[in-house]
Amino acid sequence: MRVLILNADYPRFLAWLYRRRPGLANASYAEQMAARNASLFGVADFYSRNFAAAGHVAADIHVNNPWMRAAWAREHGLTIEQPPPPDSAAPRQSIPGWLLRTVAPFKPVLRPLARKVGLSPRLDAQAEKILLAQIEEFKPDLVLNQDLFHVDPRLARQIKQIGRPILIGQVGIVPSRGEDWSAYDLMISQIFQVVQSFRKAGVKSEMLHLGFEPDILNVLPPAPERNIDVSFVGAISADHQQRVAQLEAVARRYDLKLYGSGLHTLPASSPLHRCYQGEVWGVEMYQALRASRITLNSHIDMAGREAGNARLFEATGVGTFLLTDFKDNLHTLFDDGREVVAWRSVDECLTMIDRYLADEDARSAIAAAGQARTLSTHTFRRRIDDILGFASRI
Repeated sequence: MRVLILNADYPRFLAWLYRRRPGLANASYAEQMAARNASLFGVADFYSRNFAAAGHVAADIHVNNPWMRAAWAREHGLTIEQPPPPDSAAPRQSIPGWLLRTVAPFKPVLRPLARKVGLSPRLDAQAEKILLAQIEEFKPDLVLNQDLFHVDPRLARQIKQIGRPILIGQVGIVPSRGEDWSAYDLMISQIFQVVQSFRKAGVKSEMLHLGFEPDILNVLPPAPERNIDVSFVGAISADHQQRVAQLEAVARRYDLKLYGSGLHTLPASSPLHRCYQGEVWGVEMYQALRASRITLNSHIDMAGREAGNARLFEATGVGTFLLTDFKDNLHTLFDDGREVVAWRSVDECLTMIDRYLADEDARSAIAAAGQARTLSTHTFRRRIDDILGFASRI
């Protein structure tokens, strides 16, 4: 089977990647892809390498990377308008934090309108043309689309017409209302609420959790000294109001090290500003986790009572003690108190930090057990096997 994975990257990550590699934007498509994957950011090539390990031909396309896209076009004789150099890309103007917090609950309803007025991520006509040419050349039997925003339902229908591949979408948030998802043979998500939303819309949908790639343990630099008492890696936004409340309480009591984005959405009085260490991507993120005695996790608000974000597997996968928010299904992923520790309230989170900072033996034992669970159960190879099982029944 020929498998093609479509994905997109945060613009801030792309700016970071090309800034640290001068000249990369003019390199070959293969060189840019290798640099992107070597960063270990996001899912990198974790899906494609495991499809290949299972005996299939697999490739990735990063649909919103203009320099990689231009390199592919050059190498295939397409005349296109060249993108501006990476250092000239203008940052997006920030939307006031109060407005983001106000509209957060209404996002599924507002997304179609945002797309119409140009506020939602989308590909321009040239980018769509190149993407369709890439798909035409690869001739996939299965397309796994992990970005339902840049590759919207209209574009998905065009992709479906190229050889009629099995088309699977993967998304972790409630889909936009009023969209036509009929081009998809299957939607997968780590959140059952999302699965239910698609099923109500008449689309076949299944649960599939995220995972960890054990091979990264062989390529990461040596583990740093664990000299950070408490860390958090992730976004701070209007979609994470429970997270903000938790982290602010932690910051008032401990020397919290905060890595991520979105601090501009918080008022100047927030104690999180003094905790901020900047953004970390891929390798640097894993090293920050490995340097932490305790790392915190808190799900996006819309996850409700379900656990399943990437940090569960990234933190445990590299052997770090994870203190996460309690969710009803957490026991299906990890053994609370033995492989991870869960908090049910902000006060309990603070109590657990006190307890486990003072008990290195218990902390180390839980971290080791959490890593063993992830490496045995929550790997991308296991997830690939599930996807192939789903595809065989379509």
